[in-house]
Amino acid sequence: MALDGAYLHAVRQELLPWIDARIEKIHQPTREELILAFRSRSGGAKILISCAADRARVHLTQIAVENPKAPPMFCMLLRKRLGNGKLLAIRQDGLERVLYFDFSCINELGDVVQLTLAVEIMGRYSNLILIDENGIVIDSMKRVDATMSSKRLVLPGLPYEMPPRDDRLNFLEAPPAEILTVLSQKTGELSKALLQTLEGVSPVLVREWAYYAGKGQPCRAESLTDDQKDRLCYTIARTQELLEQGNEVYTMVSTREGQPKDFSFLPLHQYGALMVTKTMPSACALLDEFFASRDHAARLKQRANDLFHLLLHATERIQRRIATQSADLEACAEKDDDRRKADLISANLYRLHKGDTEAVLEDFYEPECPTVHIPLDVRLTPPQNAQRYYQAYKKACTAEKILTEQIAKGREELMYLDSVLDALSRAENENDLEQLRAELAEQGYLRLLRRKGKPPKSLPPMEYTASDGTRILVGRNNRQNDQLTLKTANKNDIWLHTQNIPGSHVILETGGKEPTQKVLEEAAQLAAYHSKARDSAQVPVDYCAVRYVKKPAGAKPGMVIFSNQHTLYVKPEQKCVTEE
Repeated sequence: MALDGAYLHAVRQELLPWIDARIEKIHQPTREELILAFRSRSGGAKILISCAADRARVHLTQIAVENPKAPPMFCMLLRKRLGNGKLLAIRQDGLERVLYFDFSCINELGDVVQLTLAVEIMGRYSNLILIDENGIVIDSMKRVDATMSSKRLVLPGLPYEMPPRDDRLNFLEAPPAEILTVLSQKTGELSKALLQTLEGVSPVLVREWAYYAGKGQPCRAESLTDDQKDRLCYTIARTQELLEQGNEVYTMVSTREGQPKDFSFLPLHQYGALMVTKTMPSACALLDEFFASRDHAARLKQRANDLFHLLLHATERIQRRIATQSADLEACAEKDDDRRKADLISANLYRLHKGDTEAVLEDFYEPECPTVHIPLDVRLTPPQNAQRYYQAYKKACTAEKILTEQIAKGREELMYLDSVLDALSRAENENDLEQLRAELAEQGYLRLLRRKGKPPKSLPPMEYTASDGTRILVGRNNRQNDQLTLKTANKNDIWLHTQNIPGSHVILETGGKEPTQKVLEEAAQLAAYHSKARDSAQVPVDYCAVRYVKKPAGAKPGMVIFSNQHTLYVKPEQKCVTEE
């Protein structure tokens, strides 16, 4: 990972000014994240600690995070033990990816004790461990028992052990000659050999060194030329100087689409023109921006997991039911054959007797009157056999009618669940999730637990301004779609929705005037953007006056019928200005 021991060294330097500050608040937004709010005479600051495998880190943060209504047990423990604690020191052993935060706290007896918070940034092994003054683990964010690891247990009551450490050189302290001596015993790619030789370096950092040493060409550790060795020593020494003198250049590289790719504390040239480079003012600011969008999506996904599972299971159940009903409906297609058999038996009662196993009759429904063999029940008389086929015909007719209705209702329910799933995938905050939970509970899919306090207020529709100043409203969920379209909108406003694709209802306010084609396209682009087809190249969007939009009796939230519509084909975009 790019957050190596060297980068953590730079982060530690930025955190040192907050020594002697006191903990004001402790929050745990997700199962693997913690936020410590500090207060000192110079102001306040928040330190974010993440133990998630793909985004483990520690840094100052400016991003506001929505916290759960009920704090997790680990968070409550930290509030009890560390609440109002004073930060004494921040330690790092060499260039290991572990920071130790020492606090002076007051225990239950009123005595002053020293507690340590060990922040271990090690990919999927990342952890946050609270340790007492005797080096005993009080608790950890992730407990590690014997079934998970045979080398190092992390459980309450056990002595704290440092993570296993490889025998590598600290590149801040080792002279270049010693590095070259150890490196000469390695084979393979230079970057991988450097990774095996030095402590506190990341793949992106050693690749940058190898790129500079080889002038952009691949290098191997066992065949370095004198020039390559000189260049390698120079770039390592230059990196040491950057860290020691505090002259780091915090660099983030992103794809041309804006997706963050990598970062480091020195300029990155290895990607050439393939990536977009951006410099940041500090190590913490870089981490804050690099992980911001990824974190927001991860937090919402974690909190919405129960809804995703609920919707997926409900969808699979309905799909299985529709498949069974469709098979039964296909079987009903033979009902006319039963009626014909009953008619043929009724027309030939004089030729049949009780006990016959079959009736061999001429089929007068066919022009050539071919001979047909009709199975009979030997226990029934000929009229009773005819009646049996008539009853089978009537039963199939009834089943066909009921099955057709049930399949239609099932498909309508699938469309509704698909629309909720789409709204869930576009949810932006906890309030959106709560509104979707309330909607699903109202429809009988979910049982809401009683919660203390007032339920969250529903947010207003999203508001946008078109290029000519016209207001465009976008619903956040199905219930808001109904409110927006059927109650809020004027009958002369324009209603837009993606064609046969789940998405939000969009209202283009016209004020009684005819909208321009450009404004219509902007509204259609918003409708496509706030739909399941957001990532498509071209999306069909239907639009009509609001007065042509109706809600059938008994229809589920967000389900409407409309007429007099026109269709635009647009690319999903969000160019309009958001007013909210």
